[in-house]
Amino acid sequence: MAAIDDLLSQIDNKELRERISSEFSKISKQKKFGLVFEEHLPEYTVLYGVPIKIGNYVKENNPKSNKLFKVLKIEGDKVICSPGDGKSVVFDKNKLVTITRFGDPIYPFLEVFESIENAPDSDLWHMLIESDNYHALQLLEYSYAGQLDCIYIDPPYNTGDTQWKYNNNYVDTKDSFRHSKWLSFIKRRLEIAKVLLNPDDSVLIITIDEKEYIHLGALLEEMFPEARIQMVSTVINPKGSDRDGFSRSDEYIYFVMFGESKPIRQELSNDWASSAKKSEEEVDSSEIKKIEPGWTSMMRRGTGSLREDVPTLYYPIYVDPETKIIKEIGEMILEGEERGPEKDGLVQTLPLRQNGQQGRWMVSPTELKNRIKQGRVRLGRKSSYGYVVNYLPDGQYQDILDGHYKIEGRAKDNSLIAHKVTEGSVTLRKPPTQWKIPSHDASENGTNLLRKFLPDRNFTFPKSLYAVYDTIKFFVSHKPNAKILDFFAGSGTTMHAVNLLNDQIGGNRQCILVTNNELSNKESKQLMAQGYRPGDRKWEKKGIAEYVTWPRIKTSITGCNTLSKSITGKYTGTNKMISDGFRSNAIYFKLGFLDKHSVALGRQFAEILPVLWMKAGAIGKCPIISGTLNDEYLIFEENKIAILLDERFFNEFENIVKVKENIETIFIVTDSLDGYREMIQSFSEKNTYQMYRDYLDNFRINVRRM
Repeated sequence: MAAIDDLLSQIDNKELRERISSEFSKISKQKKFGLVFEEHLPEYTVLYGVPIKIGNYVKENNPKSNKLFKVLKIEGDKVICSPGDGKSVVFDKNKLVTITRFGDPIYPFLEVFESIENAPDSDLWHMLIESDNYHALQLLEYSYAGQLDCIYIDPPYNTGDTQWKYNNNYVDTKDSFRHSKWLSFIKRRLEIAKVLLNPDDSVLIITIDEKEYIHLGALLEEMFPEARIQMVSTVINPKGSDRDGFSRSDEYIYFVMFGESKPIRQELSNDWASSAKKSEEEVDSSEIKKIEPGWTSMMRRGTGSLREDVPTLYYPIYVDPETKIIKEIGEMILEGEERGPEKDGLVQTLPLRQNGQQGRWMVSPTELKNRIKQGRVRLGRKSSYGYVVNYLPDGQYQDILDGHYKIEGRAKDNSLIAHKVTEGSVTLRKPPTQWKIPSHDASENGTNLLRKFLPDRNFTFPKSLYAVYDTIKFFVSHKPNAKILDFFAGSGTTMHAVNLLNDQIGGNRQCILVTNNELSNKESKQLMAQGYRPGDRKWEKKGIAEYVTWPRIKTSITGCNTLSKSITGKYTGTNKMISDGFRSNAIYFKLGFLDKHSVALGRQFAEILPVLWMKAGAIGKCPIISGTLNDEYLIFEENKIAILLDERFFNEFENIVKVKENIETIFIVTDSLDGYREMIQSFSEKNTYQMYRDYLDNFRINVRRM
């Protein structure tokens, strides 16, 4: 190190000297065992609409140009920049765009671009977010940390194909750091994906081919030591394609299973079995095929789940260990105390996390007593903090009341025993590790099927709809309210599959898609020849999100293609006509960035409202505010949201919220933590969140902070 320091001191350019020193420091800290690769930071985000200012980093507004410059001076329409070598270069301002490097803080917002509502009586809304997926994942942390049941991604395989940026060509095939850069690219995104997944029961599913499957497998083993990882080989192209002298017909799927997650036995055709002979993996029983409603933990997960967030929901539940029945429900445990009073012969159960953190329950003691009477509370296994307490969410309980499940009686603890029963006898099987399923043919049920929906446009290598359908079904068929994310959305196959799954087996599974709006190389060259650049409206209309992903979502929901013609045929293996579409709602957001120098919560509230809607469960159609906001509070009954903007009007706000019983989530804008805690005492049965008056303190991302 001393020799390096001596050499560095001989470099006159201070900026270059500091950059080299920083990079060498990173290299010296890298591990020398396991999967060794460079922690590259080649990525940046273009901030269209953010003005160019002195000190900002910029690039030429050209998709082929990746060199970054720091703005030194602005003289009229001319911008003097430094490329980092001590020299300077001059550009026309209209040929530059502001960028932010990964690690620099940025301030995002969501703009509603379009929506489709084909189920006006449903509160369920799917989402498409157009954005670099890294920043979208950071924003999703605010709303979905610890809540996702399934993440399914089909990342770039790094084969060198240039049709779409995120399809295959992330790194140039001639780049000597090709695998290393790809691993850095994937790792950064998986680090956030891990935060989004429910650690107690969720799955990360990644498809990949032979170019990177070895590196990916090693990375997954390193990043997720607590998970169980299984790889499956699946035939996607029975005809095969020439690949290094072999005819390649399959690819691989990694399943990273957390907590109690495992593939659920399904009614599978003989295509899934190596022979028609019954194996130990098959279960032939009329009882096993009964589907229970979705019982879920009563301990709050994700954001707002700590005792300090809602102190009134930290209270003891007393269980008789002999009968496993809840005998008493205590009151809120006072600040400074760890436990409630002990009761003779009863086990005290508290909302404590596996890491020992004090959490909180979903409902108040009064509401818990009411739900026990309704049969909506059931005890699970014994745990280190007492017993697991499960309950039926409102949607599942309503399904029972509506007759979607047959009530067979009540258990000793008064909990409902109900099942959704399939008529006749079926055979349930676990999936094998080699899949050769005709419907998974990516040519027939990927490319050709997509052409039915988008006959006037092209997208290469879409997944088979039924391959994605089957893959996620193994993990969410028993979760009617599962939340599923795909942050390499491509043509939108995953949302299509989730809608088909909800239609075929029932449920309200929500799907969130993320994709950029990159163009294929061919389209880019054509538009550049015509004088267009990224950010121009004509350019953006040809991007993957606007031109492929969103149109597929719309046409699959309506049953009419992009030429407004009804789509013929049925979905394979079903009686459902494609032309019938789906009873489904979806909204298309574009993620944008605000200039931190002109941001204040009051002025920018319209832009962040969709983020609050997501955090509150994305219930009902996303509310929209236009113009400047001068209100003291906002009530969105359809979305079950109430927002106090001016704490001086708390008493008036409190009276209104108490009357509107359907409000479930409350946001209070105040910089005072003590004031916030005092105000939420009135809303012990609601989900409450504090927001700061300064937008920057709420939504700064890129520095791993929300």
